[in-house]
Amino acid sequence: MTGKTIAEKILSEKADTDVRAGEYVEADIDVAMAHDITGPLAFETFDDVTGDDAELFAPERTVFTIDHHAPADGVKAANNHNAVREFAAEHGAHQFDVGDGICHAVLVEEGFVHPGDLVVGADSHSTTYGGIGAFGTGVGSTDLGTALATGDLWFRIPETKRFEVHGDLPDGVYAKDLILKFIGDVGFDGCTYQAAEYGGGAIESLPIHERLVLSNMAIEMGGKTGFVEPDERTASYLEHQAGIECDLDGPTSPDDDAVYESIHTYQATDLAPQVSKPANPENAVDVGAVEGTPIDQLFVGTCTNGRYEDIKLVADVVEGEELAPNVRMVVVPASGSVYRRMLETGVFETLVDAGAIIQNAGCGPCAGYHQGVLGDGDVCLATANRNFPGREGSMDSSVYLASPATVGVSALYGEITDPRRGDPQRYDDVVLTEEVPT
Repeated sequence: MTGKTIAEKILSEKADTDVRAGEYVEADIDVAMAHDITGPLAFETFDDVTGDDAELFAPERTVFTIDHHAPADGVKAANNHNAVREFAAEHGAHQFDVGDGICHAVLVEEGFVHPGDLVVGADSHSTTYGGIGAFGTGVGSTDLGTALATGDLWFRIPETKRFEVHGDLPDGVYAKDLILKFIGDVGFDGCTYQAAEYGGGAIESLPIHERLVLSNMAIEMGGKTGFVEPDERTASYLEHQAGIECDLDGPTSPDDDAVYESIHTYQATDLAPQVSKPANPENAVDVGAVEGTPIDQLFVGTCTNGRYEDIKLVADVVEGEELAPNVRMVVVPASGSVYRRMLETGVFETLVDAGAIIQNAGCGPCAGYHQGVLGDGDVCLATANRNFPGREGSMDSSVYLASPATVGVSALYGEITDPRRGDPQRYDDVVLTEEVPT
């Protein structure tokens, strides 16, 4: 019999049976998560399932965050926040409040997720956890409510697409450029209910915050989950960042003879910085195709590119400079720890001096909730993950997606600009990611 993919291995272990792509299993969950938008409905389902004897399947592995409408932008949002606080307190779950950060950043930073875990979150970007080798996937609030009570869910074992990048990435090309390229090649629905495996020398050389970008945006091509095989760099990161020991002997490596739905191979030296044009992430083109497009707003942040290294890269580009005239930059760190580190290292001051507006950690502008909503006719260049019509505000606004390097350099010119024009450094030259928590 042929070997297995990472998805097949993890779900086989969690279901305690030998399964292959296309089969169905009831699998045990390691971690469950919901936030201020998806949590209240999940709580209703939980109450319906459990009745009077309401107990979470594992309070110590259940996490709720207040991150989307944070701080509250209206009474409804405030009431949702209170519902999360009350439910978490009543059932002994972990709860992170306004300013603590986006769920996907917090769960990794605080050590809730380990390689080989099965993690379900009531948020589509729960695929993020595959960046450290977990099977992370988004589920609906009703499924999440059931999982909170039972500790398991039904899954179809996904087929797997593999994306391999060989060689060394050239300057100006980052994980964001890779994932935009992948999405552009297979399409917005090209990986629907499939797993994405990312491998090859260029992927293996990526620091953890970059690997998380690849897994985060697996959902933008329909992916059920997205994996980067964990390694010693993963173990080092988790030890320094979250203080946890990492077991690399789990079901987190594909077999050499694993069967894939397809394999997509790239040479790193052939790749250029990417920009996704409105109004779909699949509209990815080389930056030269849209260079010179005027922009009104730049948005740096989200669960995709709101980590310290992302924001520091932007700060390094704009240090000692000012934003182009009539251009505004909104910066939203992915977590409170990133916010504090920005203050401690001078990144905060550098960005403010350049003219940026810095918000508390959260999701705000990404889905057009608050803290930077776009108006009619506005054009935004963002490090976000989605650019659907109206995603960040007006249905008549336009959002382009790009890497932090592209956004940083473009801020100085007031138009989409090739990041190589600003000669940004590689991340490894900017910060030693695995040793950062200080």
